[in-house]
Amino acid sequence: MSKPAIRTLRELKASGKDIISLGAGEPDFDTPDNIKQAAIKAINDGDTKYTAVDGTPVLKDAIIKKFKRENNLDYQVDQITVGAGGKHVIYNAMMATLNEGDEVVIPAPYWVSYPDIVLLAGGTPIILECNEKQGFKINASELEKSITKKTKWIILNSPSNPTGACYSEDEIREIAKVLIKHPHVYILSDDIYEHVAYEGFKFFTIAQITELKERVLTMNGVSKAYSMTGWRIGYAAGPKEIIKAIAKIQSQSTTNPSSISQAAAVEALNGTQDFIKERATSFQERRDFVVKALNEIDGIECLNPEGAFYVFPSCKGLIGKKDSGGKEIKTDTDFVKSLLENSGVAVVQGSAFGLEGFFRISYATSIENLKKALEKISFFCKSLS
Repeated sequence: MSKPAIRTLRELKASGKDIISLGAGEPDFDTPDNIKQAAIKAINDGDTKYTAVDGTPVLKDAIIKKFKRENNLDYQVDQITVGAGGKHVIYNAMMATLNEGDEVVIPAPYWVSYPDIVLLAGGTPIILECNEKQGFKINASELEKSITKKTKWIILNSPSNPTGACYSEDEIREIAKVLIKHPHVYILSDDIYEHVAYEGFKFFTIAQITELKERVLTMNGVSKAYSMTGWRIGYAAGPKEIIKAIAKIQSQSTTNPSSISQAAAVEALNGTQDFIKERATSFQERRDFVVKALNEIDGIECLNPEGAFYVFPSCKGLIGKKDSGGKEIKTDTDFVKSLLENSGVAVVQGSAFGLEGFFRISYATSIENLKKALEKISFFCKSLS
């Protein structure tokens, strides 16, 4: 959401207006009780001191077992890092590896933090636009054209924030064929939505390509699958030299992640996983409702995503129209701002994610909220002239 739109949202809330927010990037479920109890036990046991900078041995062991169990990937302890959230891990990786002039290929739409983190680290984001006809996914030929001698990283995110797009194993293998030819390029695979996938989609991560594994930093965390966004634990597995460099950066910034959160993350990874599928089913039901409702609105077109808890509909059919106050909708930002002001529904414009003419809806909220919101969106769109 743009700064003016955020300011408008705050002003409307402060004035007492009822706002339905569909902008949240976190599950609406609570952290499971067994994970909470593990944190309480850690507190009661006095597990409240500094830990190793980049994660406790027991958490690293749980992460190693997770990669083997779920992805058939083998890692050693010195190939694992733990940070204060997935964003922290990505930031550390870029800060540890990028020099001025280094390029990072970022497919758009992208998670908003990717380009800014690259810039902060002194690198140059190379934005590779992927439109709706491609399912918001890159193809091999476009990737080949974007790689230069200066390319240091490519960032892949599947399932995707903001689109929910998922790369199949075949699609990953086509991308891998290109990257194998460029041994100077590292791959950051953001797998944070791994367990939020639908209709039997089989998750596959690029580190499973044997020829590339030593160049892949696979980032994941407990935020999305375990509803632990506020606990701030992300982790990654990858090349020893990068993991070591990340530890040096972290030792001079945050030091270790919270000892209590690490203890909870151990239980998340080692404990029951039964609820994950149940929650994914709930998200899928909400997705089905939202996609159907959006596609019934004239001027809105919405693809059916295979994962995450977002949809990324087009509002291009409404550009050029005017709202009830006579303001012309010239951009997706105008659309989002007018929708908020006139209907009290908060969404995020596509341009924030690098692709104009779209907007992102998070359906990580109750079906009741979604029904109210979609009714308001439909009424608003019909009111445009």
